[in-house]
Amino acid sequence: MKMSRRAKRMERHHQRNKRGALLNMVSLMDIFTILVFFLLVNSANVQNVPSSKTLQLPSSSAEKMPKETIVVLVNNQDILVQGRKVASAADSLTREDDLIPELLAELTYQAQRARQDGSETQGEITIMGDRQIPYLLLKKIMVTCTKADYTNISLAAMKKNNKPG
Repeated sequence: MKMSRRAKRMERHHQRNKRGALLNMVSLMDIFTILVFFLLVNSANVQNVPSSKTLQLPSSSAEKMPKETIVVLVNNQDILVQGRKVASAADSLTREDDLIPELLAELTYQAQRARQDGSETQGEITIMGDRQIPYLLLKKIMVTCTKADYTNISLAAMKKNNKPG
């Protein structure tokens, strides 16, 4: 039996499709390159302030995003700089003078490191204080920061939810 021209064309077409579908890798590589670039660019905008389970920050309605600076974390037990304990809160409260020597030594060291690294946040510091700490302790920490050449002091706070109603 003789096959028509249409039947021959359909047979050739079906034989070509039996080889399997080809995957175009160039298009996939382009898509993944764009995806990686997008993730890298957007991950730089995320700014997290370190948190502690033993700390309850006061609330604020400020809109400005925090900069990444030296962080002094203060709770009822300890004073920590960049996550490392430098002094006891109770001992610092009982001191006669307003300076906390251990904190001053650590902040002076951090300032020297920032100068050597050429940090653009030189002289800036963020204090994360529990809302229950006494004002006297916060005042002593701020005086010590100023003596260590950290004159731009920021206080960390939780953002208030301004929900209507």
